Amino acid sequence: MLAVGRNLAPLEVSFTDDPQVVKDAATEDYTTHVVPHSWRSSKKSLSMSWYSLVSGMFYLVTAATLAAVVGTTNTLIGIVLACAVFGLFGSIISRYATRTGLTVALISQRLFGASGSIVAPLILAATSIYYAVFESSMIAHAFHAYLGFLDIRIWYAIAVAMNLPLVMGSIRRWMDKYNAALLPIYWAGLILVVVLIARGNDTTGWLAHAPNTSLDLAAPGWLYAFFVYLGVLVLMMFTMDFARFGKPQDTRANGIVIFGPMFYLFVYLANGLIGIFIAYAAGLSGEVSSTAIVDTMVALLGGWGLLLVWVTQARINTANFYEASTNFEALWTRLFRTRLPRVAAVLICGAITYLFMLTDVLSYLLVALAWQGAFIAAWVAILLVHIALNRHGDRHDMPEFRPGRLANFGAGAWIWFASAIVGIALYQYGGSIGATWSTPITFILAGAAYAAAFSLQTRSVLLRRADDPRDEVTDVWEARIKCHACGHSYIAIEMDRDPSVPGSPAICTACAGLSRTYRKACLVEHTTTPSAAPTAP
Repeated sequence: MLAVGRNLAPLEVSFTDDPQVVKDAATEDYTTHVVPHSWRSSKKSLSMSWYSLVSGMFYLVTAATLAAVVGTTNTLIGIVLACAVFGLFGSIISRYATRTGLTVALISQRLFGASGSIVAPLILAATSIYYAVFESSMIAHAFHAYLGFLDIRIWYAIAVAMNLPLVMGSIRRWMDKYNAALLPIYWAGLILVVVLIARGNDTTGWLAHAPNTSLDLAAPGWLYAFFVYLGVLVLMMFTMDFARFGKPQDTRANGIVIFGPMFYLFVYLANGLIGIFIAYAAGLSGEVSSTAIVDTMVALLGGWGLLLVWVTQARINTANFYEASTNFEALWTRLFRTRLPRVAAVLICGAITYLFMLTDVLSYLLVALAWQGAFIAAWVAILLVHIALNRHGDRHDMPEFRPGRLANFGAGAWIWFASAIVGIALYQYGGSIGATWSTPITFILAGAAYAAAFSLQTRSVLLRRADDPRDEVTDVWEARIKCHACGHSYIAIEMDRDPSVPGSPAICTACAGLSRTYRKACLVEHTTTPSAAPTAP
């Protein structure tokens, strides 16, 4: 195809997937690229991958612990409110991710700038690793307690090693099938635990557990419970990374059933009810903990209980390690400007997880998650506001995410950092009021500030660049353009012209992020051609 504009090298365009790109996607899952429509997953496949997050011991323990603090009624009110809010947010973000095919790392470039965005994959990778530490510890504890031999550190290693092979394949090639096979075991096991507890214990009154009135929560009990769940907004970042694999024609169904209200009814309400029942009908009140619930399952079911614990934790760990490895890969690429194979990223994340498990992780895990939670709450608020205010994107109904067309930092980056720091300060120094209200205040502050500065953000983050390959093809989602740097072809929506090379040949987003000379040439073009058409409307 002939180029338009200045003396440009012609684009090498095709309309079928590059075979090597498809082969790489079997493990890489387009981690540093836009997901083309040809690699999107069916509703069934996507639901099985995403619903791995349903089976977390965390959800059972959180509900049981909250019931001990604010009472069962207040806990259930908070859970229902969380289901409604998370369902709405999840639906909005999943639709956006499906439309754009972008990862957390790529959309963060539009929100915060090419350099400001690097914190997003760092935060998400670290948070995912922390959750993997928690879930893997439960597996190790269950095996160690039941079998009674080998040092716990060896069981830690075994628990991590058992999970890693499960996430080395792509979402559509392996994770969906694995989690689909284990889902019935999870629900059947939990139901059996409930039945056995009901047969051997006095189950009257478990729904009427009273709140602990001696605690100063700085909020009504139901609102306090809701704020606790609001601290798990990292699920919205998970949603962005998973929902990008949805098919455009399934957007509405996916937004309701997979990533929306239906999912949270299972993950929060169903798990919460079971967690409260196990804790109080089995007589664990006052001793609610992950290990106590695990021990109860194993004591009731024996070896089958051990299997249930493994299934429960292994399923959710597929999502934890998937998110950790893909975002670690994106982070590595940005920091060291070299490609890191996904398998290597999985192994490194597994090693980091194991090292954390050898420390007194619980002494700092909650504080670390709270600090990271401030950045996550601000990120989610900013993304939601951006979706509302930039509905049609910057060009071709897409947000501008290509690194050569974005400034190092936009106004959004400073809003993100400042609001997160306020949230951390409230949590650390605000007493009970600050600890309770830090997440909602951070969320509201970040969203309001980004909305107020949206026009400034758009002007500050978008570079003035000409010669856009998107304008040289008829269909930006179906046309594939060959990258001069890696020699592979990707969809036109992510391709750019490389002004550092004579003729400005095409370059893909991943290679653009690796090249310093490309970046410098783009900045020079921005400063020396003030009359060039900006990428904003």
